[in-house]
Amino acid sequence: MSVIVIQFTTLDGIVSDPDGSEGTPDGGWILRYGRDEIAGDTFRLGSILDGGVILLGRRTWEAFSRLWPARDDEFSARMNAAAKLVASRTLTDVSAWAHSSVLDGDLVDAVKREERDVVVIGSLPVVRTLMAEDLVDEYRLITFPTVLGTGERLFPADGPPVHLECLTLEKAAHTVFARYGRAAR
Repeated sequence: MSVIVIQFTTLDGIVSDPDGSEGTPDGGWILRYGRDEIAGDTFRLGSILDGGVILLGRRTWEAFSRLWPARDDEFSARMNAAAKLVASRTLTDVSAWAHSSVLDGDLVDAVKREERDVVVIGSLPVVRTLMAEDLVDEYRLITFPTVLGTGERLFPADGPPVHLECLTLEKAAHTVFARYGRAAR
């Protein structure tokens, strides 16, 4: 089992409001470069979705549950068929998106017990909780050529050092896709 974090990020490490759904003044920065930069399996998840589980926070799940069920391309079919766990203390009805269930119990304990690969998409509070427990094995980041200056960062300035190694790097028209894993200790 491994934990894989998926994030869109700016050059200065901002991950908040990439699609503009939160209504922040600088939100929607991923859409400035066209949909081709984010279409399909841009994070190279492939068969991980078939046997793994997607872990989402409540807000991300709510946004995704309005978008993904209506999509029918090959990658969307995989997303819709994948098992999904929702980390929420308030959400009880997750029937809007097939194969979703609310996480039972403590987030960290549930991830430690999980036997499947866990893919965390967005969901910064969930990511930060897993980071604090040193449970993240890999980061898959798509970096956009944008500098915002403000917003939530994946790695906060006051956080502990994180030592990673670059596993793969690919350039698209405007973005860079990179996979980072734990550096040798």
